[in-house]
Amino acid sequence: MTETVKTLCPYCGVGCGLEVISSSTDTSESKIQNPVIQNQIYKVRGDRTHPSSQGMVCIKGATVAESLDKDRLLYPMVRDSLDDEFRQVSWEEVLNLICDRIQSIRTRFGADALCMYGSGQMQTEDYYVAQKLFKGCLGTNNFDSNSRLCMSSAVKGYTQSLGSDGPPCCYDDLELTDCAFIIGSNTAECHPIIFNRFAKYHKKNPQVKLIVVDPRKTPTAEIADLHLAVRPGTDINLLNGIAHLLLRWGEIDAAFIEDCTNDFKEFAQLVRYYPPETVAETCGISLQDLETAAHYWAESKNVLSLWSMGVNQSREGTAKVNSIINLHLLTGQIGKPGAGPFSLTGQPNAMGGRETGGLAQLLPGYRFVANAEHRDEVEEFWGVPRGSISPENGRTAWDIITGLEIGDVQMLWVVATNPAVSLPDLERTKAALRKSPFTICQDAYYPIETAAFAHVLLPAAQWGEKTGTMTNSERVVTLCQAFRKPVGEAIPDWEIFAEVARRLGFVDKFNFPSSAEVYAEFVQLTKNRVCDMSDINHGRLREEGGIQWGNENNKLGVRSEELEIKEINSQFKTPNSKRLYTNQIFPTSNGRANFIPRHTLGLAEPPDPNFPYVLTTGRVYGHWHTQTRTGRIEKIRQMYPEPFIE
Repeated sequence: MTETVKTLCPYCGVGCGLEVISSSTDTSESKIQNPVIQNQIYKVRGDRTHPSSQGMVCIKGATVAESLDKDRLLYPMVRDSLDDEFRQVSWEEVLNLICDRIQSIRTRFGADALCMYGSGQMQTEDYYVAQKLFKGCLGTNNFDSNSRLCMSSAVKGYTQSLGSDGPPCCYDDLELTDCAFIIGSNTAECHPIIFNRFAKYHKKNPQVKLIVVDPRKTPTAEIADLHLAVRPGTDINLLNGIAHLLLRWGEIDAAFIEDCTNDFKEFAQLVRYYPPETVAETCGISLQDLETAAHYWAESKNVLSLWSMGVNQSREGTAKVNSIINLHLLTGQIGKPGAGPFSLTGQPNAMGGRETGGLAQLLPGYRFVANAEHRDEVEEFWGVPRGSISPENGRTAWDIITGLEIGDVQMLWVVATNPAVSLPDLERTKAALRKSPFTICQDAYYPIETAAFAHVLLPAAQWGEKTGTMTNSERVVTLCQAFRKPVGEAIPDWEIFAEVARRLGFVDKFNFPSSAEVYAEFVQLTKNRVCDMSDINHGRLREEGGIQWGNENNKLGVRSEELEIKEINSQFKTPNSKRLYTNQIFPTSNGRANFIPRHTLGLAEPPDPNFPYVLTTGRVYGHWHTQTRTGRIEKIRQMYPEPFIE
């Protein structure tokens, strides 16, 4: 018996479509109901019909099925203290324990003592149910995710500069651009499939330029027409220096600036302080290379910038994003084919997390906790009393750690992530985790490092064992279909959250028969928002494949007397466009994008004679995050047996 199921790769934000072919050596009824790896063979190949990856797949996606039954967490486990051994318990017992603890903490310490730390590995349905429980019913915005470490800078930068989160570009732009400007991203290893798309196009079209900004000579930089090996911490100097030259040469889009932007004069004033000679010296590059980069940008009709962790993971990550977007606004390089500022999402569903409100300052549908109107809209939709959603931003990932240190956080619920490895200042992080009075670790695998700090282990169904959606970097929503039963007593994350909610008394708000109904409820909260997905559902995704939001259903109007007078169609894109802002109207108060002038702060810890090295992090092609999954795949372990310093 052979079956083929379409799904999505659960690794990076490229969002590659996969087909899983399962063949069984046992066709008995018991085998069909409860497949096990010994009698089931899974082969993974690229889905040629998927719009984003077009059938391509990297080593991680090709081998992902090999991790399905390696070191799985099969049953709920509890212990009274970190010094005790875990003991297996029933779901009934562990759910009662969790609910009793939540009620006790709310009564004694208040809702702010409850925290959940999630992950871009969660499906959209998982994210949404968690938001409804924590923010709508428990009254705390203390849900943050590991996107805090990678994508929150892009969220804030897009929002400040353009009025809303949401990458305005698409992958087709990789094959339409005249100049790709890659900064802070080793795309060849971190997002290999889209890099391969561009590399083929670049090779066939030698007039197309590739600029790579990276202190290291990475595989990405090796094919660049211009590699700017800037000193760490000088990205904003470089970006402002390019802007200085474009202004000096008059290579700007004056009409776009006049009609479509705010605060140009302030930006022009700021970049006067970044003359090319000074910038080149500060960045550690030649004046000629700086001028060449500016010439490439000026001479290109369509400039596409791409960035990732090298920009976002910084104390001035948001300012770097603003500075990239400033260059696009200066030259009108946005809202057209082959052009625009394009953040490359790190995780497979970090975008879905942003859409559902999965950060401490967000609410579903690209809304904000601090916005009273947004809170009112979500409270009314959820049917919770006015004022149920706190007006205060919740605790960020690091705020959770500092809260544990001083005893303000009494419960930490960790879902599908491994903060004992991934958070910064690890010794301090581990010391704080040891102080936690009650930590839940909800994961598919065991052991993982964070489990050493947990009082409760909850077995979660993982990729291939649950059906739900994910959104990739270009805003394509894909249905990730289950092709096997969960192992042991594992349960999908959203079902765990919903059952806890029901036991806490919120029965009427969490009676979801399936993940399809969860998604159907969530997308109604996106109606008439920038991320409008209200016409997307599981049925359509199953029948049509990946669907890009913003492509057909972007109806939010801009409230502006100026725009009404001009009788401009108040959409952020033209119908059936794969791009946002194609009509040069932005979701700000007056429909204009904002120049955000930013001076550089430099490194938080500059080198000195006692500490002469500046250390940055990188990723290798085969491994993923803390290796919870890839570290259990033999082929990949052989490729990268040890971590290394380069």
